[in-house]
Amino acid sequence: MIPPTHPRYRSLLEREKVVEGFRDGYVAVQGLIAQGRGECFDYLIGEETQPFALEAIRAAAAALLLARHPVLSVNGNVAALTPGTVVELAEAVPALIEVNLFYRTREREEKIAEVLRRHGARRVLGVGDDASCTIPELFSERRRVSCEGIYKADVVLVPLEDGDRTEALRRMGKTVIAVDLNPMSRTARSASITIVDNVTRAMPRLVEAVRSMKGLERRELEEVLRNYNNDKVLASALRHILRRLEELADGLYPGDA
Repeated sequence: MIPPTHPRYRSLLEREKVVEGFRDGYVAVQGLIAQGRGECFDYLIGEETQPFALEAIRAAAAALLLARHPVLSVNGNVAALTPGTVVELAEAVPALIEVNLFYRTREREEKIAEVLRRHGARRVLGVGDDASCTIPELFSERRRVSCEGIYKADVVLVPLEDGDRTEALRRMGKTVIAVDLNPMSRTARSASITIVDNVTRAMPRLVEAVRSMKGLERRELEEVLRNYNNDKVLASALRHILRRLEELADGLYPGDA
């Protein structure tokens, strides 16, 4: 039991959710490593949603609302950390939900689908024979996708993604929205829109943005996307980390080292 007064309460709670998902058989052991890596970068950005993330969230909401066939991709860590918010977002857009895994087994697919259904999902794609289409030039198990989901999508949200599939989806001409705490990753640099934030903070804000922007006219949503520059957002994230590290260092020992 983690006491709510613990200074690391939120981070430790998220860690426990991923560990529980591993014990329940739908988070891969490699997902535990990925969670630890994410925690490291969350420290670097200050464990708060920064202005550059809010800018990307607004662009992501515009892209989802403009999409003809939007799909939300879910892996084991996302199912462990934010399943309810995935379902909320799918309903708000509306968008389809699809399971997609690097370490794919039928058991993990079905367990993730069950988690999503417990949180209100009415339809989950990408399980078993439904993942019968393949992404060209991708050789991991993530190449297998639903013909009615990611394969057909024009906009795909890929929280906690790997760079190979992000690049492959972009080659297919899709708009790819990533949620990645590491602004230097291939995923972050390859995506059309990168939200540099913790997925547990970013997803609820994305739901709010979609709901608040639904009343905008199409031309206004298109203007949001025209004004968005992903390289600028990633540069802002890196500069923020640099400034924060300098401030922390000066707090320990001011002046030259």
